[in-house]
Amino acid sequence: MRDGGRLGAAIEVLTEIEGRRRPVADALKEWGLAHRFAGSGDRIAIGNLVYDVLRCRASLAHRAGDASPRALALTAYAVAWGHGLDGLDRALADPHAPPPLSAAERQALARPDPFADAPLAVRADIPEWLAPSFERVFAREAEAEGRALAERAPIDLRVNTLKSSRAAMLDELSHLKATATPFAPNALRVPVGVGPAKPPHIQSEPAYKKGLIEIQDEGSQIAAALAHAEPGELVLDLCAGAGGKTLAMAAEMQNRGTIHVFDADKRRFGDLFERLERAAVRLVDIRHPDRPDSLVPLEGRMDLVLVDAPCTGTGTWRRRPDAKWRVAPNALAGRMREQDEVLTKAARMVRPGGRIVYITCSVLPEENEDRIAAFLSLHGGFTVETPGVGTTVDAAVKPYVRAAAGLGDVVRLTPRTAKTDGFFVAVLRKRA
Repeated sequence: MRDGGRLGAAIEVLTEIEGRRRPVADALKEWGLAHRFAGSGDRIAIGNLVYDVLRCRASLAHRAGDASPRALALTAYAVAWGHGLDGLDRALADPHAPPPLSAAERQALARPDPFADAPLAVRADIPEWLAPSFERVFAREAEAEGRALAERAPIDLRVNTLKSSRAAMLDELSHLKATATPFAPNALRVPVGVGPAKPPHIQSEPAYKKGLIEIQDEGSQIAAALAHAEPGELVLDLCAGAGGKTLAMAAEMQNRGTIHVFDADKRRFGDLFERLERAAVRLVDIRHPDRPDSLVPLEGRMDLVLVDAPCTGTGTWRRRPDAKWRVAPNALAGRMREQDEVLTKAARMVRPGGRIVYITCSVLPEENEDRIAAFLSLHGGFTVETPGVGTTVDAAVKPYVRAAAGLGDVVRLTPRTAKTDGFFVAVLRKRA
């Protein structure tokens, strides 16, 4: 396929997503099954264009003066992919391409300063109803933070130190142009390219299949390191999901101690059991949610309770741009209730002198500082402790420690400031 045909396909997929409110991955998969003549390069290019449209939907629609799938795809190709009007005209000249530009479309794309009067939500490419939250937490940097969340994310890897080392993996993955990241001591970063470039398929790498590396954003690795899980400790990963932070803590603990793993929905475990075996992790005890009393024996005994809280995922918009436009006020309210509930449960599990580490992959203050403030108002036996002290990322995270009014020090990571996904970390110490 030439670019004109790819543009037409992207418009089809975007129309399907808009009309049936389908997840982007499902819509792309269905299109590929229905168009088997399209090669792998074509499918990747179409997917890249669709994802880039969703990352920048608000600003693309404003520039085009039209939010239709056609307008979004053509504007992304001309502007975000850098082909300009001439390149777009050449692509639309293909027999399998969408119709050529109309005079109105051409005029819209040629505007010299289309964002002079645009509101923050458009300039930052965020939902309009979340603009006040962004302004509250980021102030003058709200636009820049939103735009950074609309960029493509690289692929970050964590070296499994139970089996290998960062130096060895830098050598083995040199063909992927892997580099060491600046903060997490065992993290590598692999570039994904621009435009129609094919990203590397990490799951096909021998190092991945042998459990030497895991796919994990550096921000997630930093959050796990800030938990400071030490060899011999009793740890509860209360919202474990697929277990990325469990695996990271197991390596930090050198397979000594116990990590009790729990999630309210066992379906979120995914391939956790296979990942544990591949990584040679031996200190994990799965606590099944089907048993209502599965956590009772742990109450008041845990040195560390990790709360990787359910959240809106606003910090992961670079990787899940379709979720950006699906999040709604009622979803945020529901997540806040869940966060309060899981923090209350964590308070029962931790021993006197132990700690709760509260983590979200959200940048919203409603899910972060507000939840810590609400927790402290109900649980007077806890104090906020500066994250990072004594950890492997201690010095590295100091620029990202922020004093939250009335709370204490917390850590906030964002794509703009740290080149990671958006993360929030607070450490709560239970008085002895």
